[in-house]
Parts: sequence; structure tokens; C-alpha cells
Amino acid sequence: MMDSEAGYDRNSEDEAQRLDRHWNELLQELRLAQTGTQILFAFLLSIAFQAKFQEADTFTHDVYAGTLVASALAVGLFLAPVSFHRLVYRQKLRDRMLPIAGHMASAGLVFLVLAMAGGVLLALDVVLSRTVAIVVTAIVLAWFTLFWYVIPAWVRGRANGE
Repeated sequence: MMDSEAGYDRNSEDEAQRLDRHWNELLQELRLAQTGTQILFAFLLSIAFQAKFQEADTFTHDVYAGTLVASALAVGLFLAPVSFHRLVYRQKLRDRMLPIAGHMASAGLVFLVLAMAGGVLLALDVVLSRTVAIVVTAIVLAWFTLFWYVIPAWVRGRANGE
């Protein structure tokens, strides 16, 4: 298959070249995801030390705790392939590492979606009624699910003839 963006024929790749290309593609995805997630995590850490936050109700503190943990887990999962690579570097295990690292990145995206929804809920709960904030957050969560999971699954299914 000719890749018009890269200008080469993927069918002419040997196994090592294919694994290198897949690893590089995963790294590019992780670079994008890591940056935003780390910024969100840092921002969330600062919220707990705000005087007004200390006065917030149990619901807000619970949502915050869940959001902070989801964000931390996303950061950890997005960084895990880097650590994994460092530990197995030069062991010729890329064929085993790539599927696992891909699963780590996918799991990181799930936690990122949860952290984003939690962040939206925390912010909207301040400016809207709690019920409206929850409904809007559910819509945002559905939007992420549609564009991050449903549409890609649909395209993949159509490409596989399902």
C-alpha cells in the first residue's frame, strides 16, 4: 500500500521497519496526549489549595478526587510506554512492547476522557445549577465517546467489511 503522506510503499517494509514506524507513530500520539494531560493534572493539583475549594461541599470534593485520580492515571499510562521502552531497550522486544504500549495509550485515553468530564463538571458546577452541570457534562462525555470511540470503531468496522 502506497502511503501518500510518507511517499513510500508500506508493502516494501521489513518487520523491523514496520515496528519502528509503529513505535514512532505511537510516540507522536503520546507526545500530544501527554502534554495536555500533564497540564490538566498540574492545574487540578493547584485547586485543592484554594481557600474557596476548602469550603466546597462533599460532592465537589468527591468529583475533584475522582478527577485528580483519573488525571494521574492518564499521565501514568501515557508515560508508561516510555518507561517500558527504556527498560527493554536493545532487547529486541519491540514486537512484544508495541501491543502493550498501545493498550497503555488506549487506557490513558479512557482516563483522560474521565478527567476531562470531571474538570468540566467541577467548572460548570460553579456557574450553573448542579443538575444542569451534570446534564451538560453527560453531553460532553457523550461527545467525547462519539468522536474518540464510536466513529473510529464504525470506520474500522466498515474498512473490515463488517
